[in-house]
Amino acid sequence: MATHLKVDGAIFPGGENLYQGDLPDVPAQARMLEAQGYDGLFTIDTNVDPFLTLLLAAEHTERIELMTGVAIAFARSPMTTALQAWNLQAYSRGRLILGLGSQVRAHIENRFSMPWSRPAARMREYILALRAIWDTWSGGAPLKFRGEFYRHTLMTPVFTPPPIDYPHPKVYLGALGPLMTEVAGEVADGIYGHPFVTMKFIEQVQVPALERGLARAGRSMAEFDLPGMIITITGRNDAEIAKADAAVRKLLAFYGSTPVYKPPLDIEGWGELQPRLNRMSKEGKWDEMAAEFTEEMVAAFAVKGRPEEIPDLLAERCGGVFDRVTLYAPYASDPAIWPPIVRALQARPARKAG
Repeated sequence: MATHLKVDGAIFPGGENLYQGDLPDVPAQARMLEAQGYDGLFTIDTNVDPFLTLLLAAEHTERIELMTGVAIAFARSPMTTALQAWNLQAYSRGRLILGLGSQVRAHIENRFSMPWSRPAARMREYILALRAIWDTWSGGAPLKFRGEFYRHTLMTPVFTPPPIDYPHPKVYLGALGPLMTEVAGEVADGIYGHPFVTMKFIEQVQVPALERGLARAGRSMAEFDLPGMIITITGRNDAEIAKADAAVRKLLAFYGSTPVYKPPLDIEGWGELQPRLNRMSKEGKWDEMAAEFTEEMVAAFAVKGRPEEIPDLLAERCGGVFDRVTLYAPYASDPAIWPPIVRALQARPARKAG
């Protein structure tokens, strides 16, 4: 476990539509994040392929960790994901962290045209299948994975990648609710934190679920990575902060309109907001939806302040809880404001083993 708090940043900068950029932007962005001192960079699985993104980032960096945050597992077979991750781990010299997520049913069935059923059970088996495939490639044992959802029993030499001189990639599972969080504790190396959570939700829902999953696997929290993705609202002046705040409210409204994200609102006593936001989203009232989030609500999901205030605000919010923190800033900002925040956070200790 790292002695200092690790800090991760987005490979693509924030913009009008969450994050914006394309493959030609990756080399310069990756070099910049590494030069600014970040421990890791992440890319999301939206309109640019995350594995192509990280391949370019690996080519143009030396030490920074490379994270899919997250890749949509159910859009790909375990064999496809296993090979992409294996190739990237070899090419990056051991720097890949494979973050996986399930997405929601509508996207899996209607955007990807893939099967959907019992997502927590399916994800558990997906990760076990990945590990079985990697074990075959590294140790030469016959591939004999037979599960309820996936079956991998054929691996001939022409399709077998060469062994790599690095450990298998770490697998972080993007999880929100208790069932998927239990799966993370049981079969993943870490949980990939979701931005639409409050500390109350983490402490009262996710941590107990993680402990149940870890106990099922005979592991403890000391053997598990706990990254946190914290929405961070900042700017050099009131106008920049207001613009960032407005973008974050739109993001919160987007998440809050989706039924699967109702539990974090419920635990704070704001559950009635979710169906209202859902109705408004179907009417296209996105600006009005953002206005539904009060200052109290924004403060529960995000930290907000001038750049010099952010490290203390983050420490107050989650000090001693996480091993690493992802600065989630889905809005346009000056890249120069972030390195002092990164250095100040790295000066703080990571979560203590226990």
